[in-house]
Amino acid sequence: MYVVKGRKIWHTPNGSYDLQEGSFVFVRKGACIIEQFFDKEFCFFLFFLTDEFICDVLKQKTLPNDHARHKYNPVMALNNNTAVQLFYQSMMAHFDEVAEPDQLLLDLKFRELILIVGSNGANTEVLSFFYSLLHTPQQLSIQMVMEDNFCFNLKQEDFAKLCSRSVSAFKRDFQRIYKMAPGKWLMEKRLQYAMHLLTNNNKSVAEASFESGFENSSHFSRAFRLRFGYPPSIAKQELALLS
Repeated sequence: MYVVKGRKIWHTPNGSYDLQEGSFVFVRKGACIIEQFFDKEFCFFLFFLTDEFICDVLKQKTLPNDHARHKYNPVMALNNNTAVQLFYQSMMAHFDEVAEPDQLLLDLKFRELILIVGSNGANTEVLSFFYSLLHTPQQLSIQMVMEDNFCFNLKQEDFAKLCSRSVSAFKRDFQRIYKMAPGKWLMEKRLQYAMHLLTNNNKSVAEASFESGFENSSHFSRAFRLRFGYPPSIAKQELALLS
């Protein structure tokens, strides 16, 4: 994503990212909450590339071997240099035309973009992430997707898509890795996270419900009471007594 003008804030479980004019970032696939500012125009380039395409471009390129990094930020800042600016200027010329750009040309341009990013040593986190795409086992890929996105109100179909699998293949592979069904794992993970938000982050019941991925507060309260034996409001009261 390259911001030409304007501002957006991307909210993720790992933090918030303020993107303004000149911001150049790599956004990992996953869920987020986007805050839009309407006081001025927002203009940006946003290109969607599959993991498979990135790997195909980089499979013959030597990337830094960074085994120490196991987690990556959802939004990673990239170095905005002259090569990047010239690339986006060249893309603007194609999209200014009435006719759609040739697909073969777009394929070549996207490959150019990946190589520009991959050849810049300042992009340390993204280079490490690219390396992980080439070398991470499939089961670790599923675990990364689930740990990064469990707190969003996504359906199993959405998680399957993020894991580049059909729903049936996703359920089968998930069961093999976690030894339980995705729905049961998600419910437990979300409830434990909600408990953390209530007792450690001083969130309201409504905030904990939303930020842990429940459809509404009523559903959250029922599930919370069933799991812990008391409603989420009691957890808030206990926190107030302790403080």
